[in-house]
Amino acid sequence: MTRCPCLSGLTYDDCCGRLHSGAAAAQSAEQLMRSRFSAFAVGDPDYLLASWHPSTRPAELELDADRRWYRLDIIATSGGTPFETTGVVEFEAYYRSPQGAGSQHEVSRFVRENGAWLYVDGTR
Repeated sequence: MTRCPCLSGLTYDDCCGRLHSGAAAAQSAEQLMRSRFSAFAVGDPDYLLASWHPSTRPAELELDADRRWYRLDIIATSGGTPFETTGVVEFEAYYRSPQGAGSQHEVSRFVRENGAWLYVDGTR
């Protein structure tokens, strides 16, 4: 059993793996953010594209194979509950690469359409 990259404390199969496989859907903006981080960590660009709002989604996505994502800190959330249609998640994600360790800080916007949470965009 592998621990989920989003650091929820659950195994990957019981957490983000269920979302990546399509067996479950994110119930909140934060859960979608966590699953997207995990998709970067496990190298799943198809899930990243599928969970990206069509208005801002790129035509294709190539992940950097040399960048290993290992930690996600959720700093703040606003909205994004199962009873809302918009949400914001501020986070810092940490990685290692051949050039050394680094992090990405972002404030991400999410919308819920037809019952599905989608990533819209983020500011760094």
